[in-house]
This record gives sequence, structure tokens and C-alpha cells, in this order.
Amino acid sequence: MGIISMTLQNVRSLRQPKFKMNGTKLLSGLCTLWLTACTLAPKYQVPFMPISPHYKEGGPWILVKSPHLLNEKNRDWWELFQDRTLDQLEQQVTCGNQNLKVALARYQEALADAQAARSALYPTITGLGNAVRQKNSTTVANIAAQPQSTYNNYLLGGSLTYIIDAWGRVRNTVIASQDNARASGFDLAAIELSLHSELAQDYFSLRGYESTQRILDATVIAYEKAFYLTHQRHKEGLAAEGDEDQAKTQLEMAKTLAIDTRLKRAQLEHAIAVLTGQIPANFSLKTSKIPLKLVTVVPEVPATLLLKRPDIAAAEQRVEAANASIGVARAAFFPDFNFTTVGGVQSNAFVSLFSAPSLFWSLGPVAGLALAQPLMTQVIFDGFLIQALLKKAKASYFEAVSAYRQTVLTAFQQVEDGLVAIRRLDQEIKTQKASVVAAKRALYQSNQRYKGGIATYLDVIITENEALQAQLALVNIQTRRQIASVDLIEALGGGWVVPCCRTQ
Repeated sequence: MGIISMTLQNVRSLRQPKFKMNGTKLLSGLCTLWLTACTLAPKYQVPFMPISPHYKEGGPWILVKSPHLLNEKNRDWWELFQDRTLDQLEQQVTCGNQNLKVALARYQEALADAQAARSALYPTITGLGNAVRQKNSTTVANIAAQPQSTYNNYLLGGSLTYIIDAWGRVRNTVIASQDNARASGFDLAAIELSLHSELAQDYFSLRGYESTQRILDATVIAYEKAFYLTHQRHKEGLAAEGDEDQAKTQLEMAKTLAIDTRLKRAQLEHAIAVLTGQIPANFSLKTSKIPLKLVTVVPEVPATLLLKRPDIAAAEQRVEAANASIGVARAAFFPDFNFTTVGGVQSNAFVSLFSAPSLFWSLGPVAGLALAQPLMTQVIFDGFLIQALLKKAKASYFEAVSAYRQTVLTAFQQVEDGLVAIRRLDQEIKTQKASVVAAKRALYQSNQRYKGGIATYLDVIITENEALQAQLALVNIQTRRQIASVDLIEALGGGWVVPCCRTQ
């Protein structure tokens, strides 16, 4: 969990920006103290969502001997399944998955964008330096004004430019960039949760195919014996030729199913290799006969889901960013104020460059020199571009609100789906186990009747197929039950908790 731990630490640092009060910051704060109280962004509020007091599919049916809580001892959620191989693979996902590294790089890009936006809170200081030896034409008019046609010019100084954030444009831009950076961090957490969940699902599916493979291999051996016995009975005239053909057909169909199961397992092994960042040719998983440990997760009240899903946190941060962007768009209707100061020394001889007469300075734009921007700029007419940008900012806000609400609705749907899946699959496991027992008993009786000449071999084949399908169905249901647990854990956020250190 190294990447996600680093992610949450960075998100917390974004929520609590710390600026040292040095001399430059103090100067900028004094210059804008009377103006920075103004902001044109609407007061932000988390979009309202009606929350049910309880889950529809949750209830008294969750009565297990050892229910699991995701945050128990702050351990990784996949450790609930007590499978060392799964634990090792999940750690490899954290370290080696390339999609996770892509998401981490995007988060780092968002952090850099936030840092770039924060730079506008500080003044820009530019150093000026020049050394020129120049010869002018002596044949131009007014030569008396230039008694020397060849002269030197040395200049050394600097300029300071600061944007006075009168309408909160800079501050709202910083807020929006920080919110987007936090959203990118939550996206990273959501992607990591999704990848770990995908690996667990593939892993349990692979183990399910191994259980299926063992049943089919045993079935093929049994069918080979049955085919041999039927063949011998046919040679001795005790069985019809059709019985031998039916036994051969049944045997080959079982072999086909066994081969297809090996194919599916191999493909899942390749998928797990890619998830862990490895080349499939260099990766292999040993078969395991360890039975699956069924896990039952007890969900908390629905209201806590908003704090336990990183995708919900990311959507909410984008709403806040869109809200701040409205303030940026509104500030464009008002003039921009730029404070500029220039100073330094300039002389035609280096020896007198640092003397008092060589000093020059200016507070505000320098007359006659293009060293600074105008003190104030105001758009008079732009073809209603500013109005269009404001409408776009408002539309983006409502888009983010709808996306947030849809994310919340989808989250509740996924939790309800997980709860009902676990409940119903537990019931299916119980009934399917009874079906397997009954099918095996029916197969034994059918074989006894066939040996006694009471039943035909077709009756045996039918009961054998029923017994095989019952066993395969039980393995399938148990695998689905395990995957349903993974789905529910993912839907509940995997034990992840949103940092609660919001700053306004």
C-alpha cells in the first residue's frame, strides 16, 4: 500500500497548504489586504443527496459467527481471505501495475499544476542586465544631440511585478487547481482499489477453474473406466453397440470440457501476470487445493459510504473546483491591476556604474520603456466572450454536481447489489450442496440398476451428467460467492477513508 499511503499524505498536504510568512509574502499581503476580502465565487456547499437510514438488502440476515470489518487493525482488505498467494499478488499490483503508474503520473501532473497556480500569489522578480558598445550614424539629422557616435551602455537592475487580486481571480484559480489535484489523488486511490479488486476476482475465478478441472479430470477417469467396461460387455454380447457409442460420446465431451477449462485458467493466469506488471511468459501460478474462505463483510450505515469511496470524494472535489471556476469567470468582468517597480543602475562607463548619479527607479510602468505591463487593463468589448465563459463555468458546475450525484447513486446500487448477491448465493450454496448429495445418490442407484439389468445405459448416462453438472454448478456458485464478497468490499471503498482536514 505504499503508493496509496503516499497519495493520502499528499492529499492531506494539499488540504492544509502552509506558506511561510517571509518578507515577500508579507509585502504582497499588505498590498492586497484591503482587496482580498472580495471574492466572486459562490459560497460552496456539498451537493445535497437524500440518504436512506439503512440498506434495502441489508438486515437481520447478516448473522455470521465472525463478521469482518474493513478497517480492522488497518490491514489490507484482501488479508480477510487469508490466502498468502493472493497477498503476494496484491503487493505486486501495488508495485508493478503500469496503469497504476499512469494514474500516479497524472496525480503528480495535477500537483504541478496546483503549484503553478499558487505561484500567482507571489510577486515575480526579474533581473535586468545589459552591456552594449554602439556606434551611431554621423550623417543623420540632429547630430548635435549625439556628440559621440560611438559609446558604451551598461545596465544592471531588476523589476518586480505583482498582480493585485482585487476580485479573487487568482485565489479562486488556486482553489480550483488544488481541488482538481485532490480529485486526481482520489482518482489514484479509486484506480488502485479497482485494480486490487480486479486481481482478486481473477484470482478466485482461476481457483474456481482449478476446482472445476479436478472434478472434470476425475470424471474423465471414471468415464474411461465406464467406456472400457461397456466395451468389454459389448464384446461379450452383454451390452448393445449403442451403449458403447454413448459411453464414448460422454467420455469425449468430458475431455472437451476439461480442455476448455484449462484454456480459461491459462487466460486468467495471463491476465494476472499483466495486472502485476509481468510478462505472461515469465509468470506462472501453482495450482492450489486450499478451500476458499468465504468472507462476510458487515457494512456500516449508508451515510458513511460518502466518506469511504474515493470516487465519490473525487467527484465532490470537482464540484468544488467548478464552483471556484465560476468566481474566476466572474472576475473577468472587472479590471486587472498590476503593480510594477523597476530599479537599478545605468552608465556609459563601467567605473561609474555603481555611483549615485547612475541610479534609476520607477514605481509603476516606466515611461518610454516597455519594461512593464500597464497598471490597469479592462476589456471594453470582446464580442461577449466573457459572458460565454461565465455561462460555460456555470454549466460545468452543474455538470459536476450531476456527476457527483450519479457517482453516489451508483455507489449505493453497487452496495445493494453486493449485499443481495451474498445473501442469495449463500442460499444457493445450501440448496446446491443438497442437490449434489441427491445426484450422487441417484447415480449410485442407477449404476446398481444397470448392473442388475433393470435399467438401460442411457439411464446411467443421464444420472452421470446430472451428477457432474451438480458438482460443477456448486463450484461455480462458490466462486461467484467469493467474487461477490470482493465486489462488496470494493463497493464499500475497501476500507479507504477520505481525509477530513478540509480548509475553506
